[in-house]
Amino acid sequence: MLLKGKNIFITGTNRGIGKAILTECAKNGANVLAHARYENNDFLKFIEQLSLKYNVSITPIFFDMTDINQMRKTVKECMKSNKKIDVLINNAGIAHGGLFQMTPVENIKEIFNVNLFAQMELTQLIIKLMTRNQFGNIINMASISGLDLKSGNSAYGTSKAAIIAWTKVLSKELATYNIRVNAIAPGLSNTNMANLMESKAGEEMIQHSLMKRLGTPEEIANVAVFLASEKSSFVNGQIIRVDGGSI
Repeated sequence: MLLKGKNIFITGTNRGIGKAILTECAKNGANVLAHARYENNDFLKFIEQLSLKYNVSITPIFFDMTDINQMRKTVKECMKSNKKIDVLINNAGIAHGGLFQMTPVENIKEIFNVNLFAQMELTQLIIKLMTRNQFGNIINMASISGLDLKSGNSAYGTSKAAIIAWTKVLSKELATYNIRVNAIAPGLSNTNMANLMESKAGEEMIQHSLMKRLGTPEEIANVAVFLASEKSSFVNGQIIRVDGGSI
């Protein structure tokens, strides 16, 4: 019960790593504001069962990350009844692969809008509450693609590299308010994102991991729980690789 009593806001919880983070946070006693892009019955049923199983409060929140007006309105309404948010986990994001000369700049802008600018917009909203409470914890979802930049990563990889740089800057700016900021950089994990990759590219990433396998969403989620807990109280401004060891 590492997170008992904590209020945690998580984006992109309807599948993959975000869904695993939601599950592990609930298992560890957190009350969760669970964001998804669209409302759907399967998601509502899932969080209802999760809430009952672990006796925690899980509140569904729906907005498109690129619709800034909708985001502001929804989050402000949510914060009226949630006067304290202990942890923000910026998990939502979209993947992309392709050579720069074959990728329209409009597509690159779309990747950055979701993976970086929408995260910044949401974080500014939540920071207002955290600074008022003089306490907070922000966890950004980066990627080893933002650390080990390779061919075909001019959109996704550079957006995650920007997340990494922003994480380090933000940790310096917010430390005086007792707010920690860290990021997780997963390797390729067994999610829909991996399934969408070309098999050759996916296999190459597996071969570059010392453990020669995909990570699981739960393995990433366990690191998020550690960073969200007071067990990591002196961890700040760090980028935690979770990739099985890279060659």
